[in-house]
Amino acid sequence: MRHQSVLLQESIHYLNIDPAGTYVDGTLGMGGHAEAVLQRLTTGRLIGIDRDDQALAYAGRRLATFGERATLVKGNFGDLDAILDSLGIDKVDGMLFDLGVSSPQLDDASRGFSYMQDAPLDMRMDETAVLTARDVLNGWSEAELRSIFWRYGEERYAGRIAAAVVQARQEAPIETTGQFVDIIRRTMPAAALREKQHPAKRCFQAVRIAVNDELGSLERMLQAAPDRLKVGGRLLVISFHSLEDRLVKEAIRQRENGCTCPPDFPVCTCGFVKTLKSVTRKPVAPSGEELAENPRARSAHLRIAERV
Repeated sequence: MRHQSVLLQESIHYLNIDPAGTYVDGTLGMGGHAEAVLQRLTTGRLIGIDRDDQALAYAGRRLATFGERATLVKGNFGDLDAILDSLGIDKVDGMLFDLGVSSPQLDDASRGFSYMQDAPLDMRMDETAVLTARDVLNGWSEAELRSIFWRYGEERYAGRIAAAVVQARQEAPIETTGQFVDIIRRTMPAAALREKQHPAKRCFQAVRIAVNDELGSLERMLQAAPDRLKVGGRLLVISFHSLEDRLVKEAIRQRENGCTCPPDFPVCTCGFVKTLKSVTRKPVAPSGEELAENPRARSAHLRIAERV
């Protein structure tokens, strides 16, 4: 499996690794970030979390030489509190979350993540999960489809595409990624088809997010993570589209500014405690050198916050 870990050097730099510390890689993937962390630990420990059995198997082989210093867990990073509790871990020294789809997931046509290959509509990060992309496209209402295309994909033609999907499935179920791409292409105006970005990119992103409840998981993680960091510990999140990045930016801002209740409120009801500070003023982007080697990194943004 070929996969280049995005913003690897920058992530390791900003994690500010303590060789004896405990770290979480909440999106283990192929283990690239995890391996780089483990190489810098002596008596420390890394917890690697992923939903994908294939990723866990590959990362397990890659990280086997680190022995008990690497603990791999099948799970959803949105369940961070429960996972750390199950391991008897209260606080950690740093956490890293890379929210992108890995190259092996995209390149394996059978997974159904890519709009560049015709394959069964799947898109599950966890292949044992029940909900698939086929279920979404054939079972959700036109209003629900329009909502996810717009909200999760920021697709300008969400209404048109949702209506076209519903019309197409009345004749026969939509079974493959190629069929979905064809529906999108037939629906979009000619000017949109001439844009640099692939016409199906936004809708595929939207369906993938819906299938895997990615935003719900992200929101739960952002709520839990600051309280599981030691003072001085760092939270790093790599996002790949504006919706994710806004959620991360807002969560950090809320924890930087603290309580937002009106001054005359007798008690705090918002729950925002001043527990984080941003380490960089703007998100960190890939270097030109990295982009030349890995064009898939072009939309990556790394935000870093420190526990105070």
